[in-house]
Amino acid sequence: SAMALLLLAATVGLALALGLLPRAPVNRFCATSNNRTGFLCDDSVTCVPASQVCDRVSNCRNGEDEQEKLCGDLPHSLPGYLVFRCSNPTHWVYADRRCNGMNDCGDCSDEMGSLAACPPCGLEWWSCNPVFYEYCSCIPRRLCRDGVQHCISWSDEYIC
Repeated sequence: SAMALLLLAATVGLALALGLLPRAPVNRFCATSNNRTGFLCDDSVTCVPASQVCDRVSNCRNGEDEQEKLCGDLPHSLPGYLVFRCSNPTHWVYADRRCNGMNDCGDCSDEMGSLAACPPCGLEWWSCNPVFYEYCSCIPRRLCRDGVQHCISWSDEYIC
């Protein structure tokens, strides 16, 4: 009986090692150095920013960030934590593009509203209703007082 149990354990271990039995899914969520959503490589150290997964450039030593099972049917094949769904159901962006100050969804849903849940503009940003659709509710402070209207109220030229 002990011998049979040992033989069974050895068989299961060998089957797992050879990939004949499914393994439990690996949690690959991580946070990058700038606190953005990332994908954890097999080395359990390298955290690839979400937007660099499935970009045809291998960032993990073994290339697991570019494997067919992960990248075969974007965005459906990606784990949910790597994807942000825009308010337009046909559009999506990588999760690390949410709250980055840029209008990646095209309708500002990745920067504004309850789905995005972004914090208010940071120190390097000016809060206004931008004229340029590249931004949503904040513009980079470097655009303040540059002689070009970026905010509907002109606050970027007179107050900022």
